[in-house]
Amino acid sequence: MNVEQMTARINELYHKSQSEGLTPEEKEEQTMLRQAYVANVRANLRGQLDNISILEKDGSVTNLGEKKRHG
Repeated sequence: MNVEQMTARINELYHKSQSEGLTPEEKEEQTMLRQAYVANVRANLRGQLDNISILEKDGSVTNLGEKKRHG
């Protein structure tokens, strides 16, 4: 399931919960989808942050992802 499908299903379950309520199976699905979505957002953010480089005053470049992994 891709992110768009996951988001659509999360929204669908949310709206159903507001209008008529969810079955125990749907509540479990909703919880699992939300956890998967948050994990995906965190992984994407970590990937972006790991690719940030800082240009130091002395002209050198420090890659924050490399810095984090090595120390």
